[in-house]
Amino acid sequence: EVQLVESGGGLVQVGGSLRLSCIASGFTFDDYAIGWFRQAPGKEREGVLCISSRNGITYLADSVKGRFTISADVAKNTVFLQMNSLKVEDTAVYYCATGGEGSSGRWCPRDYWGQGTQVTVSS
Repeated sequence: EVQLVESGGGLVQVGGSLRLSCIASGFTFDDYAIGWFRQAPGKEREGVLCISSRNGITYLADSVKGRFTISADVAKNTVFLQMNSLKVEDTAVYYCATGGEGSSGRWCPRDYWGQGTQVTVSS
């Protein structure tokens, strides 16, 4: 069973940084695609960054360019979202999602979701 567990959210001031983690289980971490998504109150869920073992970073939202980066620790089955220069508009619940085993050729697959972690940026 594929499972994703996010952590690292919290309250931070404008300009601050947070690093979110997404620990994946239920599939081997050698052929995968994983993405970070977010949903702000009253808004639709949107993509932030996606990465695949085959193609590297496959998606980067314009709103986070130059501020957010994504990386993976294959040995720990973990994907990180480093968020710098945070803005109030980055406030949202952040989710990771994946297509699981064999999904490296897919663009930001969303077959499986984590439970989300809240990020709140205060002014």
